[in-house]
Amino acid sequence: MRTDSSPGSLPAREHLPAAGAGTPVLDVVVPVYNEEKDLRPCVLRLHEHLSRTFPYAFRITVADNASTDATPHVAARLAAELAEVTVFRLEQKGRGRALRTVWSASDAPVLAYMDVDLSTDLNALLPLVAPLISGHSDLAIGSRLARSSRVVRGAKREFISRSYNLILRGSLQARFSDAQCGFKAIRRDVARVLLPLVEDTGWFFDTEMLVLAERAGCRIHEVPVDWVDDPDSTVHIVRTAAEDLRGVWRVGKALATGSLPLDRLARPFGDDPRDRDLKDVPQGLARQLVGFCVVGVLSTLFYLLLYSGFRHFGGSQSANALALLVSAVANTAANRRLTFGVRGCGGAVRHQAQGLVVFGIGLALTAGSLAALNAATADPGHSTELAVLIAANLAATVLRFLLFRAWVFPDAPPAVGAPLTANPPDGRLPEPYRTWSDATVRLQPVPPADTDPRDGR
Repeated sequence: MRTDSSPGSLPAREHLPAAGAGTPVLDVVVPVYNEEKDLRPCVLRLHEHLSRTFPYAFRITVADNASTDATPHVAARLAAELAEVTVFRLEQKGRGRALRTVWSASDAPVLAYMDVDLSTDLNALLPLVAPLISGHSDLAIGSRLARSSRVVRGAKREFISRSYNLILRGSLQARFSDAQCGFKAIRRDVARVLLPLVEDTGWFFDTEMLVLAERAGCRIHEVPVDWVDDPDSTVHIVRTAAEDLRGVWRVGKALATGSLPLDRLARPFGDDPRDRDLKDVPQGLARQLVGFCVVGVLSTLFYLLLYSGFRHFGGSQSANALALLVSAVANTAANRRLTFGVRGCGGAVRHQAQGLVVFGIGLALTAGSLAALNAATADPGHSTELAVLIAANLAATVLRFLLFRAWVFPDAPPAVGAPLTANPPDGRLPEPYRTWSDATVRLQPVPPADTDPRDGR
């Protein structure tokens, strides 16, 4: 993953101001490779549709991915005929590379792209970009898997598409429904912050951008589309699927190891209703409670299994102490990462030491409960011991959460998408966007990526 650039703060969602005459609000990129046959009818149809239905100035950019046929000449003729059409020539292939290059250089506040075959009905274009213009959303995607979408395609492509999206949901916890539809849009100010983190330059570019945007707390708007498969598509399905799976593994590994600093991407204070200053309501409490409960249930089951195992080799007190010690170390590590969002090794030893103090309190509660049980009954049954331990652990769990939140992890970073403390807003963002105090650096437009040997298309 790209980690050479520090992420910046995401811009506030604001309705785009009225643009001056001739200034494009929307830049639609059409990436092409050897599309001399389809390029002209595609651009003419798209231009006619935008001229007739789009209420803002627009631009159509043909991104030529090192075509070797007559595609460059067709694009040049279109640019000469239509004032709203421009051509961008790249000497290297890769759809992601083309989008990164054109989007980084564009001055339009809303950036979109669509496939040259125009499989998606153009009537979805205005609903796609309207939430970005209004400031409601950061990205927008066309979805062929929405309930109200109408899709015509073969069983093979349908199976591959649904299987891929199930993989994304299971492995990367993606909540968007369709990663591969060639019909997407993004606000330029958001793209400037996200693009430096996107590594892929091929077909996985879309998925990687969406996963990172979702993890960073961006709002993704989905538009049901009518979509008809292009039987003459030149996309190599097997090779593309293999590269996508490699991309899923790479992104999943980067997210799991914390090598992507997505927790530093945040909204300017006040843009999210959760940022509002509500008295006596600690921020992040609900999410932390859910995470702590999940970890607590798993830790309790782990503890009970350990206790039952250790009980065969020793007395109840020694089995309880060993089981509680092992489960406490695992519990502290899990809560540190999952509940309180602490990444990296910094402070891990101190957190474990403080967790052991909390463990000592839990040990005292459970040991005291066992001692009281043994004093009351000479030979208590195993099920009775477990019931007493469960009750004691419930009390210890409540105390553990309070101590974790107030003492062990009092300065834990907010969860992804939660706001960081920002400078007081002044109502406007300086160009290209506001930064958080001195915690981030200003990003520059992304230059074209170097040669990627994976892009053989």
